[in-house]
Amino acid sequence: MRATGIVRRIDELGRVVIPKEIRRTQRIHSGDALEIFTDGKGEVVFKKYSPLAELGEPAAAYADVLARRLGCGVAVCDREKIVAAAGAGRSELLGEPLPPELDALLARRKLYTAPEEPLHRVALGSRWLLCAAPVLVHGDIEGGVLLPGMRRDAVPDPETIRAAATAAEFLARWMGE
Repeated sequence: MRATGIVRRIDELGRVVIPKEIRRTQRIHSGDALEIFTDGKGEVVFKKYSPLAELGEPAAAYADVLARRLGCGVAVCDREKIVAAAGAGRSELLGEPLPPELDALLARRKLYTAPEEPLHRVALGSRWLLCAAPVLVHGDIEGGVLLPGMRRDAVPDPETIRAAATAAEFLARWMGE
């Protein structure tokens, strides 16, 4: 851990304010969930909580099944990074941070399909985003199901797009239980 030199007091209700600079650099937004860790030495650590990252192996297995069925790459992301990937580009996408454009697309809460014109597509690591379906749990955006491809790949067909949307709905229901 690294000291920031910032000290805050706990108020009478047990609250502490995380400074704006830290929230900005760590991409912590109003309403984000933080997980609290403690150790025997009296340290308290706050970490951004990602229910999709918590799914771990089941999310990876689901992405793998979907990638095989659709015959294309599939990735599952939380609001920060790719947490599961399968198919083409798996190794280069896994753990890749989300570009701000993708976060903005997910924030729209709508299914996204890339434009036909490759020059206007969103970069996703060394790949390009062809489709993104937001994972909405209790009205909150927790992440998305992504279909990455190469820049010149055709936009996925309607059946593939529906499958990505269904996968996002399935993950949302699974997390909402």
